Amino acid sequence: MTERCGQSMDRRVAALLAMTENGYRNGRSSRAPVSVSECTMPKTVAVVGSGPAGLIAAERLAGAGFAVTVHDRMPSVGRKFLLAGRGGLNLTHTEPYDDFVGRYAEAAPFLRPMLDAFRPEDLVDWVEDLGEETFEGTSGRVFPRSFKASPLLRKWLARLDGLGVRFALRRRWTGWTPEGALRFEGPEGEEIVTADAVLLALGGASWPRMGSDGAWTTILAEKGVPLAPLRASNMGFDVAWSSIMRERFAGEPIKRAFFSHAGRGLRGEAVVTAEGLEGGAIYALSASLRETIAAEGAAELRIDLRPDMAEERIAERLSAPRGKASQATFLHRAAGLSPVGIALMRESTGGPLPAEAKALARLVKSVPLRLTGARPIERAISTAGGVMFEAVDDGLMLKALPGVFVAGEMLDWEAPTGGYLLTACFATGVRAAEGITGF
Repeated sequence: MTERCGQSMDRRVAALLAMTENGYRNGRSSRAPVSVSECTMPKTVAVVGSGPAGLIAAERLAGAGFAVTVHDRMPSVGRKFLLAGRGGLNLTHTEPYDDFVGRYAEAAPFLRPMLDAFRPEDLVDWVEDLGEETFEGTSGRVFPRSFKASPLLRKWLARLDGLGVRFALRRRWTGWTPEGALRFEGPEGEEIVTADAVLLALGGASWPRMGSDGAWTTILAEKGVPLAPLRASNMGFDVAWSSIMRERFAGEPIKRAFFSHAGRGLRGEAVVTAEGLEGGAIYALSASLRETIAAEGAAELRIDLRPDMAEERIAERLSAPRGKASQATFLHRAAGLSPVGIALMRESTGGPLPAEAKALARLVKSVPLRLTGARPIERAISTAGGVMFEAVDDGLMLKALPGVFVAGEMLDWEAPTGGYLLTACFATGVRAAEGITGF
């Protein structure tokens, strides 16, 4: 491997991060792409996509002596990573490992070997090795102490620069030439890139303005790569609210409730929107809700507004004389219901609430809501579908395209929010790097 050129790392990293942060804020950048290193190495790898999967693979490969260039169609690096940081950057989760792996549902057997090799604690160690302290929240979720993505990304870019990783930004990948070289649309027109190996880490199709628009599906389908259709995941759902519900309660949280569908449920929170419902508890049930709506046209969500109180106890308290109190005031005092909870009960009945205490208590414990549709994929947190498992080998190389590897959300898996998405993106990026190293 040739010796690195003597250049100012701090100046180059500062320029690249400025592009990243300014581009994220403004949605554009007029600056030319920054090359983080001008040095060459014996074997070349083209990484397409600058999300977590692509960047961790670039780090591993550069550390192993490869000449790595990361290409991205956006004018800045890691835009969706920065977007995730706006909510605190939930890195991973500390629940028991078998439970953690189980969150990936049908994809768990495929992902487990990769997660075994890069476990949640390995991700935490990697973050702290970059100099970012982490902490565990009360729910078991792990965050950087700064609660932001930009400090972590800044240090990550410095490490990548030190390893000689180069960046070619504002390059949209459009496929291959007949000879097998990569085609990109760049600022000056079409660019042709050759490499010894290629890693595609282009994400799914959620939040396309951050760089992931799913256009790669057409390119790979034409090459005979088996794909599952991309679908929204971790998204909100539509409910045909009354005008009162939309106008008075949009934005109101539903706290400390139990949400269930199709025999599966969890305690958590959600938020009423003008269109319907969204939030952590809804996202956790989104896969089954989505599939039910696709098959039947609608899905029924049940909400227990008082999971910490037995139905019999609620009925007993609702049997007390109401006096001159309004029904809403009485329900709040007797059963501890919030205004939004009472509104949900009224929405579910489409009319007056039951007058009999036992019937009213049953409703408190199981409010039925009819969900009529899922929010569009471009508003989803993540996507399901993508490159099927049978399309890749153990090193995540496409069987139909030797020398081309895939990682991250391009693969056909989905997981709830809570650190599972990022962890799997990192783990698949690490596995793809190992596959390229052994190619």
